Amino acid sequence: MTREEKGAIIDELSQKFQSIPYFYITDASGMSVAETNDLRRLCFERGIEYVVVKNTLIKKALETVENTDYTSFDEVLKGFSGVMFHPENGKAAAQLIKDFRKTNKKLQLKGASVDYSLFVGADQLDTLINLKSRTELIGDIIGLLQSPAKNVVSALTSGGGKLAGILKTLSEREEN
Repeated sequence: MTREEKGAIIDELSQKFQSIPYFYITDASGMSVAETNDLRRLCFERGIEYVVVKNTLIKKALETVENTDYTSFDEVLKGFSGVMFHPENGKAAAQLIKDFRKTNKKLQLKGASVDYSLFVGADQLDTLINLKSRTELIGDIIGLLQSPAKNVVSALTSGGGKLAGILKTLSEREEN
């Protein structure tokens, strides 16, 4: 591979790392060609881009990303490495890895970056799957903020009905 080709790969990876906040570094060593093709097919079906790149090129591309320190990935970038990118969903790749591991235990999670938060190690897979997305968190917050207002409105409407009933009863008593 020429220096120009390496530079082009580093530039392309740098742009992806800066523009896509969700990526996973995996180890698929020991997988056969058929197993790798199954993994690539599954990635394609779920809208995940999967690329296999040399560790040194990944490391150089990560060094160009501003405002995030990826030095904790140095220990991860050894051996065989593939990178999974998903532009919108931080859990999609984690779920894919878990689903794929049901039939093939050779695929391992090495590390992940979700909204520029770093997760290192295969033991982080369940944590990544259980993470709520930004839109889910916003929905939860809106629900929490709306619930006191709903309680006040329901108390006022139910109390208003009681008050109207009491007034009606009192007015009927006065008439008799």
